[in-house]
Amino acid sequence: MFIKSLVSQLGLIMITAMAVTACNNSTEEKKTENNTDSMKTGIKRSDFGTVDGKPVYLYTLTNAKGDEVKITNYGGIVTSWISPDKNGKRSSIVLGFDSLSGYLAKPPYFGAIVGRYGNRIAKGRFKIGDSTYSLAVNNGSNHLHGGLKGFDKQVWEATVANDSVPVLSLSYLSKDMEEGYPGNLKVNVVYTLTDDDALQIEYTAETDKPTVLNLTNHSYFNLTGDHRNTILDHKMMIKADYYTPVDTGLIPTGELKAVKGTPFDFNTPEKIGTRIAQTGGNPVGYDHNYALKRSDNSLQEVVTVTDSLSGRKLELFTTEPGVQFYTGNFLDGSIKGSDGVPFNKNTGFCLETQHFPDSPNQPKFPSVLLKPGEKFHSITKYKLSTE
Repeated sequence: MFIKSLVSQLGLIMITAMAVTACNNSTEEKKTENNTDSMKTGIKRSDFGTVDGKPVYLYTLTNAKGDEVKITNYGGIVTSWISPDKNGKRSSIVLGFDSLSGYLAKPPYFGAIVGRYGNRIAKGRFKIGDSTYSLAVNNGSNHLHGGLKGFDKQVWEATVANDSVPVLSLSYLSKDMEEGYPGNLKVNVVYTLTDDDALQIEYTAETDKPTVLNLTNHSYFNLTGDHRNTILDHKMMIKADYYTPVDTGLIPTGELKAVKGTPFDFNTPEKIGTRIAQTGGNPVGYDHNYALKRSDNSLQEVVTVTDSLSGRKLELFTTEPGVQFYTGNFLDGSIKGSDGVPFNKNTGFCLETQHFPDSPNQPKFPSVLLKPGEKFHSITKYKLSTE
């Protein structure tokens, strides 16, 4: 009896020890998993090629939720923004490429920093005081997005912040008369990916001569996460009572026209495709600047876009007075993604926060003049969620 009892007690002790060990192992595994997840949060740099003999890198910003935004120091391009849809399926909500070669083929500004002047300047000319400046004419008879080699085609200097929140800072010195613009312009663009799935882009710049400046980001969004789908069923809301009508060259006429009663009214949510055929233009589609409703120049929510297919919602906040709403009208299938699928018309939309197009030649528009001793400062935030 004594031996049986002793064996029974030893067996119980062994079982208890095994249970404790298993529990400890489980705890250690959980700690390891948590540590791994924690390590994933931050920024990872990888080689992406070379341009003009300069190294190009791809920076992967990852937040605590595991969402990833990839940005290259070539043109400050946002190459992808990977997040889950309402069913947990992960895909990128911006049009882009997996390799540098796709961008060197000069797609239409996919994801890039645009400057010195985002959008168009009529005839490529403007005046500052008594001086007239001539820029490259690269869009019909007009100047577009900084010229032949704008900020989107430059290699920027990158700095990574050692913070818990992923922060990437890009800087570039645009020399006096580069692309015809006066002044040595120092530009800094800071990307921050927050844990609530917002990508904030903060721009600052200083010059040593009077110049004009209009910086923006040119990401093409498709909230379905699949560019086989168009964006025509996305619902758009833009807080704006006025827009700037344009001529056949997409240059503003100088008028501020009420959106009410027109296909340009998105003050209440409306599918992008509902009235797109009524917008006119060649090709037909939205490519217009909206004068935003603002109480002041603070960071304010101005646009909301939703997609019922994926359940994704994109909210746009900015300090800028305007936004260019563009529906990828010039995408014609001639450019293909890394997956071999062509980028067809209306497979992406842009929300380019900005001062108004051709402002240097439109005295009634908000001024884009930057003088020595002044600091240009602008913030735009794209916040993503699911419903």
